[in-house]
Amino acid sequence: MPERGRRDQSGDGKSGDKRYTHNRDYSGYDAEERGSAGDRRAGENRQRDMTTASHRHEGTSRRPRETSGDLSEMEYYEPQPKPALYNFRYILTSRGICQLAEVFVNLLIIICAGVPYSNNGGYRDLASLGGLYAYYYGGASAFTGADAKRVQELDRLFHELKQPPYIFTMAAGGILMIYAFAMLGLGIFRVPFRCPPVLLVEAVLSFLIGLGYIPGIAIYFIKLKETYDNPICKEREQMYKSKGHQGFDCKYNGADIAEGLFGVLGVVVFIFGAVLAIRAFRSVRELKKQRTNQDDNF
Repeated sequence: MPERGRRDQSGDGKSGDKRYTHNRDYSGYDAEERGSAGDRRAGENRQRDMTTASHRHEGTSRRPRETSGDLSEMEYYEPQPKPALYNFRYILTSRGICQLAEVFVNLLIIICAGVPYSNNGGYRDLASLGGLYAYYYGGASAFTGADAKRVQELDRLFHELKQPPYIFTMAAGGILMIYAFAMLGLGIFRVPFRCPPVLLVEAVLSFLIGLGYIPGIAIYFIKLKETYDNPICKEREQMYKSKGHQGFDCKYNGADIAEGLFGVLGVVVFIFGAVLAIRAFRSVRELKKQRTNQDDNF
């Protein structure tokens, strides 16, 4: 009995050693398998990260590309995010600043034409009201009776006579300001980048507008000269001078001169804008060509 018990115990010990050895070997294999699998996954992840980093700037979509027909060797490309539909930083570029200058130049032209257009300069016969008005506005400098009615009539006729050149100037300035705003809006919404021929159209139109300012300025001053040489203006000037009133001379005033200066500035700004549009067209064309070549390489 004791010997049998010792044999059983020794047998149990051996079987226990075998189980222990079996478990130890299995766990070691499992750890090795997990380690090799982890290393393999880490290598694949590093390779995928390197592929993604090298192709992030490309415009390719996320698609598999087989190199040798084996699924384990397929490369994936990270898709580039779609470009934004608008870019307000365009306003700070040379073209954006030039287009803003076009807007403000035409705005100043409208203001300079609108001031004399809205000012009829009609004489107010306040002296005929009596009382304090007769005291302040009466005397030798006041028109009375038939002279007051005549000078008021001349003011009305002269205001109607000078309206056409100012109306034409405000209309042309408004149209050109809308055009400059439209070109600025196209730039903000990246339309020239998607459709480069728009830049060529802008260059041609800006160049023609810049040249068109020259005859426009000439016509403006010719019409004003005809207005100031009109007998109505001469008679009105003489009546006001007879009473010692100044500022009613038949000659160009400060607003007319400023109008001409802003017109010359418009010539420079629009022609310079045409040059910038041509340069932008060349830059966009080169950029698209480079991207096309890069896409062909992949």
